[in-house]
Parts: sequence; C-alpha cells; structure tokens
Amino acid sequence: MNRADCERLDARDPLRHLRERFVVPEGLIYLDGNSLGMLPRNVAGRLAEVVEKQWGEDLIRSWNLHGWVDLPHRVGDRIARLIGAEPGSVLACDSTSVNLFKLASASVRMARSPVVLTDSGNFPSDRYVLSSVAEVRVVEPERVVESLSEEIGVVALTQVDYRTGRRHDMAAVTAAARAAGVLTIWDLAHSAGAFEVRLEDCGADLAVGCGYKYLNGGPGAPAFLYVAPRHMEAFENPIPGWFGHADPFEFSSEFRPATGIGRARIGTPHVLSLAALDAALDLFDDVDLAAIRVKSESLTGLMIDLVDVHVPEVEVLTPRDPDRRGSQVNLRHPDGYPIVQSLIADGVVGDFRAPDVLRFGMAPMYTSHVDVFDAVMALRSTLADGRWRRPGFSTRRAVT
Repeated sequence: MNRADCERLDARDPLRHLRERFVVPEGLIYLDGNSLGMLPRNVAGRLAEVVEKQWGEDLIRSWNLHGWVDLPHRVGDRIARLIGAEPGSVLACDSTSVNLFKLASASVRMARSPVVLTDSGNFPSDRYVLSSVAEVRVVEPERVVESLSEEIGVVALTQVDYRTGRRHDMAAVTAAARAAGVLTIWDLAHSAGAFEVRLEDCGADLAVGCGYKYLNGGPGAPAFLYVAPRHMEAFENPIPGWFGHADPFEFSSEFRPATGIGRARIGTPHVLSLAALDAALDLFDDVDLAAIRVKSESLTGLMIDLVDVHVPEVEVLTPRDPDRRGSQVNLRHPDGYPIVQSLIADGVVGDFRAPDVLRFGMAPMYTSHVDVFDAVMALRSTLADGRWRRPGFSTRRAVT
C-alpha cells in the first residue's frame, strides 16, 4: 500500500463525511481517540446554551424546566443503544472506577461466592477496585473460561486489553460463565462507540464504561453502568446516596432505593459534563455501528501491514485476526516513551503505556487511512534518523 492507495480508500469510505463533524486541528494526525476523543463541533454550542441560558438565566428552575435531574437516565438510554442494552438499564454518572465499585460490591452479594475472577490484562485500576471488595484471582486471558470453577462467583473483564488491543469474545465468555453459574461484569472503556457491543444478546449481567474515549464526551466525561433488568431488584448500591432514594425530596431518615436503574445513582448529576456527553452522542444518531467496525478493521489492519513492511524493528502486540482485536494497534519497543514524544513533536499523537508500549487508537468516525499511512511513515523516519534521542524526549511527564 502506498499513500495514493490510502487516498483511494478514503475516497470510497462511506463514513468520510463524519470527520467534518469534529474539530480537527490542521496538520495534526490524531491517533489517541482511545484515550480522549476529538471535540465534536456541536458540543461548544450546547454547553454555551446550558451555561448562558439554562444556568445563567433560568438558574435552579432548570432542574425541572430543562430536565437536569433526569440527565443521567436520558444520556444512559442513548448509550444503551450503542452497547446493545435495553432502555432503562443504563445510567450515565460518576466515574468508571466508582461505577465498578458499585457493580462489584453488588455482584458479590448476589453471587454464590465472594471470589472474583479476572485476567492479567485487566486495567490496573479495575483490579484495585475489585480487590477492595472481594478476593480476586488472576489468570492469563486465555485461561479465563477454563478457570470458571464452583469457587468463582463473578468474572470481571475489560473487553479490550489496553496494552495489547486484544479483544475478548464477549459472547463466548459470557455463555461459559452463565453455564457455570457465574455473574459477569464487562468493562467497555475501549469498546463503546468503537464497535458493536451486544450486552443483551450475550446475556451479560453487568457492565461499565467511560464517556470520554470513543464516545467523545470530553475530558472527565461521566461514565456509565449497566444492570441487566433481571438483576435490578437484587441490585444493592453500596453507596446509598441522595439521588438513589425512591423520593429524594421526601428527605426521609430511612433509605428506600429507587426502582430500576435509578437505584445506582448517588449524588447530584454533573450537569455540564452530562450536557457535553449528550451533545457528543448526537453524532451517533445516523451512524451504523457495523460500518464503524468495518472501517476499524480496515484502519487497524492497514497499520499492522504497514508496520510489518516499513518498521520491522518494532513488535506488533495487537492480534492480526480482526475478530480478536479492538480499535487500536499497540507496538513494543524498548525506547517507546521517547519515540512517542518524538512523534507528538512531529504532529503525530499517540500515547505510551509502561513499560514499553506505543499505542495508537483508531476512531473510525474521524481517523482516515491517510492518517495511518502518514503516522507509520513518521514512525519509520524518527527511528531511521534517531531524532527520538534528542534531549527532553526521555523526560517523563505526568501523563504519558
């Protein structure tokens, strides 16, 4: 493949018009949508309206007048469509870690055993949270299904491994867990908005995810959680907060949980963040997630092929089988950090994950095949001339 071939692929891309819906800085190749999605053009106007009109003029009346109080439910229902969940089963609120704590605590109470199974590729903070509420057993990703013994009550996994891009077969793992009498918690941080997720069809029990990656909700955007309707009555929120009460403005001294997914709420909704995420979700209204996945496979496959030919000195960590990977390509090099910093200085933005992983996320709504080609050529160039060795590139910053 050469650059002209990539231009032809982009010209035939049925999703190419979606790029115009984002603020794309001139001269920048952005391959970090799996960490922070680009800014949708409609978000600034929505936030201005919420700040200037709803907050500035209508003030506290906006809780009723503009439905601020129901934002977690309304945004949750919009996310539900993207992850194959039923209306009323998803809530947009809090952070991924807080939501995982809620689900892990509740599932351990519902399960036959307080032992949680996870894999060695799970995100570290997920493992921190799980370990705070239960005994956790860690196995290699390939051994999850065979480890579903009678001693296990819950299996908690991130669908796409943040360091390798490997993707669990959600349907197969969930089916095996259900057959073994084990509850499932899925972390969809690198899944939601990147490809089709079918929680209901798979029979998943619980799930969490974040709003700032492929959903483009902005830095620190609210996360979301899913509880299958069959578990709703048994679900006990370990943090019984004000807005999780059946009637928050009753101000009762006794806690009565709300019905349905509302019982997963804790405190006052983050209105500005929810408004930004709500606006960002507008972009998915006319988008076929199956087409998103087709383009994702094309972009990630292209990068792997180009790296094989042009940058053989790096190791490809991401599975070559498209059915086994998410929407990112991860490479390994012992000098990964300064190489990533060199690329960023040249206008190619990816990120680094310790100890030696260069990570490039493909967001099919705005990433082009030419972006991928140019990024690989930049990687080849910085390795060839050694400019990644320049002073300063090896100095670790707070965020990598």
